[in-house]
Amino acid sequence: MTTTQTSIDDVPLNRFHKLLTVRSGGGSLVDGYVLSIIGVCMVQMTAALQLSTFWQGMIAASALIGIFFGGFIGGWLTERLGRKIIFYVGPVLFLLCSLGQFWAESAEMLFVMRFLTGVAVGIEYPAATSLLVEFMPRKYRGPRLASLTVLWFVGAALAYAIGNYILVVGGDDAWRWVLASSAIISAALIVIRLGTPESPRWLISKGRNLEADAIIKQVYGSEFGTANMPAQAEASGLTIWSLLSSGYGKRMFFIAVFWTCSVIPVFAVYAFAPTVLQALNLKGDWASYGSVAITLLFVVGCMGASHLINSLGRRNTMIYSFLLSGLALLGLGVFHNSSEILILFLFGAYALFIGGAQILQMVYPNEIFPTEIRTMAMGVGTSLSRIGAAVGTYLVPASLASLGIAQTMYAAAAVSLVGLIVAVAMAPETRSLSLEEAAALS
Repeated sequence: MTTTQTSIDDVPLNRFHKLLTVRSGGGSLVDGYVLSIIGVCMVQMTAALQLSTFWQGMIAASALIGIFFGGFIGGWLTERLGRKIIFYVGPVLFLLCSLGQFWAESAEMLFVMRFLTGVAVGIEYPAATSLLVEFMPRKYRGPRLASLTVLWFVGAALAYAIGNYILVVGGDDAWRWVLASSAIISAALIVIRLGTPESPRWLISKGRNLEADAIIKQVYGSEFGTANMPAQAEASGLTIWSLLSSGYGKRMFFIAVFWTCSVIPVFAVYAFAPTVLQALNLKGDWASYGSVAITLLFVVGCMGASHLINSLGRRNTMIYSFLLSGLALLGLGVFHNSSEILILFLFGAYALFIGGAQILQMVYPNEIFPTEIRTMAMGVGTSLSRIGAAVGTYLVPASLASLGIAQTMYAAAAVSLVGLIVAVAMAPETRSLSLEEAAALS
């Protein structure tokens, strides 16, 4: 096959693709770190600032509330201004908010900093994922998008490992240093992203074909150009209203519901991991080291799922993920008074099996919507899913206090059941399709 006939969807993985995965995935690592770090220092921070149950829930949920607004803002800005510019907004906000949390002297100030951190995460998702998927060959698209979720959990694991170490050596104000520690990786992310080019697909959708051609040659070689882009990538005049006025409305419903069902239990766990484990009779070192171990199992689960989505398929991966993780949560409710080993086994099983649904949060929104509305769809999905996640996270302390750990785990299992039903009824299979084919309504 000659170069003029080769679609950029079918080229081999090159050095640029690998570097772009690091640049985009670095944002997911920082996301996981900044969102999870609050759970590490919640106990010490609560004592230092004398936080009420109300403010514990609000601070834990504040970043999720921020993601709700950031998703809408990020999707709109990424579509209007391009992927490249918005690629730097999230890291800069991460850096500023990380430093701001160090100086927080009240619950209100901490809430604002965490809220703005969430806005940064919401902006990050559509920019980083769309840029990656629009450059990536179809064979590597799913696994590379899935790797972003793996890196999210790597960031979460680092948050617990580094945060617990700082708490041990940092003294009475260690919680401040824990929250500020994300400034270092935020600054590194800014540096790593320098030199990232704009998406040719976005440029073509805006009629800027000459700029797109120059970037294609830069990335793939001088023998490539816009002629090697799929013909369907030409601008089609779609708008955000296509999400609601056509078949894309049904797809948006699917994205919002499955994403919500997959994040509610996860964010509740990360915000209150030591508290939840203590309620399950894991005390002291069991709770501390158990939090780190479970976080590492989330990483393993996502890595395993990322290798399955091409062979097992997107649809089957999601169905099995919700089914098996839901059974693990049900088991935690039934055996909540059992031994530490059984509790850790069931919690670990949940962490492993939910990986499939987690990685598909990055894959499905970027595959089943066309270029013109991809970032808006990603932003809307991010935002809508965080409504349930924020409410669920806020309710965890009250649920543990009033209903107990068993009923809290049953509620989490019910959420997974809803995700399973939606997956069976609506999840499409896109593993062998080009972006244009996967996004087509026919």
